[in-house]
Amino acid sequence: MAIITPYNSDLSKVVAESLSEALSTRLKVIDSDLSRTAYNSKMPTDPFNMTADESKRSGAAIGCDQLILIRAANQRRSAFGRAEYYEAYAVIYVVSSRTGRLIHWALHKTEAKVPAAAAKLLNDTTTVIADEIKAKIDVAAKAEVAEAPLSFMEEPPEANSPNAKNFIAPIPFRRIKPEYTAEAAFYEVTATVELMVDLDEAGKILRTEIVRWAGYGLDESVERAVRQMNWRPAERNGKTLPMRFLLRYNFKKVDKEPL
Repeated sequence: MAIITPYNSDLSKVVAESLSEALSTRLKVIDSDLSRTAYNSKMPTDPFNMTADESKRSGAAIGCDQLILIRAANQRRSAFGRAEYYEAYAVIYVVSSRTGRLIHWALHKTEAKVPAAAAKLLNDTTTVIADEIKAKIDVAAKAEVAEAPLSFMEEPPEANSPNAKNFIAPIPFRRIKPEYTAEAAFYEVTATVELMVDLDEAGKILRTEIVRWAGYGLDESVERAVRQMNWRPAERNGKTLPMRFLLRYNFKKVDKEPL
């Protein structure tokens, strides 16, 4: 596996070094300088909001089975009824280079009166984080090996192509807006989530797969909303047909207008 800190803050580097040391007793970790050089050659526009294809390209460039992305920071917080404090946090993304999927996402945070103490508390948790990551990787690796290849399913045709004639795309009878999670709002996350959906000729969802991930509970929010919708299936010449299609949802924090 490779551990990368795309936004190379001091705390990110400290957490990455400690996590690498903890994981090296459980898995083979590629040298950080080699990983970074290879990763930079294929660096995506947004490392923490990659598509599955971007994830696979990054993993292939490094030559790893899993890619761990870390963003850590230490920031001052205030809350009603308590003294000012500091929060050190690390956001961990574990990505499969084989499938490009986000196989684990976690936010770890600690609090203290001064930044150095908060950072130390966070760094002391890396052994626990390593155990968690190892368990998630083991489960994902077994699932990937057992996973059957996708069966062929038609996808929406390009506009003005012969297959677009008399074609009606799948559409929900009632749209449900995915929740912008409290965790995403707290950290002011802006992200796009893309979901591939397999829909049968009766409008039943057979399969969903996140093909652009974001973390912060947003991936699960999209899947949950889409599966709650009732769908009208695709049609061509008045006949319903199964269809594989992509849905895209954009998330950002919207500040309320002042009263």
